[in-house]
Amino acid sequence: MNHSLSLQTKELSHKNTLDLVGFYNEATEDYAFWSKDFNMHFGYFVPWKTNPFKRDSMLNEMNRQVLNRLKLPLQGGLLADLGCGMGGTMHYALKQTSGLSAFGVTLSEFQLREGNKRLKNLQGTILQENFNRTSFCSNSFDGALAIESFCHSGHSKQSFKEAYRILKPGGSLVIADAFLKKDPEALCYGGKLSYEKLCNHWSLERLGHITKVAQELKDTGFSEVSVEDISFRVAPSVLHVPFAISGFILKKLFGSGALKKESLHNLKGSFYALLSGLHMKSFGYYLITCKK
Repeated sequence: MNHSLSLQTKELSHKNTLDLVGFYNEATEDYAFWSKDFNMHFGYFVPWKTNPFKRDSMLNEMNRQVLNRLKLPLQGGLLADLGCGMGGTMHYALKQTSGLSAFGVTLSEFQLREGNKRLKNLQGTILQENFNRTSFCSNSFDGALAIESFCHSGHSKQSFKEAYRILKPGGSLVIADAFLKKDPEALCYGGKLSYEKLCNHWSLERLGHITKVAQELKDTGFSEVSVEDISFRVAPSVLHVPFAISGFILKKLFGSGALKKESLHNLKGSFYALLSGLHMKSFGYYLITCKK
C-alpha cells in the first residue's frame, strides 16, 4: 500500500479498532459463507416474495430496493458504489440494468483483485480508493450508493460531501445502514456495551445519530431527504447471524482446523450486531434517499 493510501486509511479508523484494510483483506473470504453472491450486508424481507430461509434472496432484495430508490436512467447511466466490498451490489445492478456502467471503491487489495475478477465481463470496475476522497470528476455520476460502508468513517460529513461532489445535478444518493436513535452517552448499559463491541470488532468509527445525519445531508446541499426505518424488514436476515456463526465455526474446525484472528473478530462483530438490534429504542436500520 502506498504512503498516501495509508494516510487515507487512518481517517477511517481509531486507536481501539483493527486496521480496516487488514481486516477486510483477511476476513472478506468469510463472506462467501454468508452470501454466495458476496453481498456484504444484511437483507430486506418482503412477505410472499423473498424467502426468509434463503439469505441471498433477502440480500439481493436489499440491492433491488436501493436501486429502485436511485431511479437511474432506463438506458445507460453511471453508478458509484462508495465502499463496494467485493462488488456484489455492482454485479447485481449491472445484471439488472441495461447499458449501466459502474465504479466501486474499496481500500482492500483483496476485494479489489477478487471483485474485479467477478466483474470481468461486465461494465464495472473497482478502484482502490477512499470514498471520502475519490479521483472521480465532479458532477459525473447519475447515482451513488453506500450500503453499510459509511459507518466505517462514522457517517461523517466528509463522506456526504464527497458523494455530493461526484453526483450530477439531480442525481441521487442512497444510504442503507444501521444508525443510533440517541446519543451514545444516553444508551443503557447493555446498549452501550453492544455498541462499543460492535464498533471494535467491525472496525467502525462510530454510528451516526439518524436525526443528525439527516440534517447534515441537508446542510451538505442534498434535497428531498427521505428517511425510512426498515428495521423490521432487515430483522429476518439478522436472525440468520447465530446460525451462520455456528455453521462457519463448524466448517472451519472440521476443515482447516483454525480460525483466523480476523475471522473471530468478524464473527464477534456479527454477534454484537444481533444484540444491538434487540435494543430497538437505541438502534435502527434505515434507508436514506436524497437528491443533489
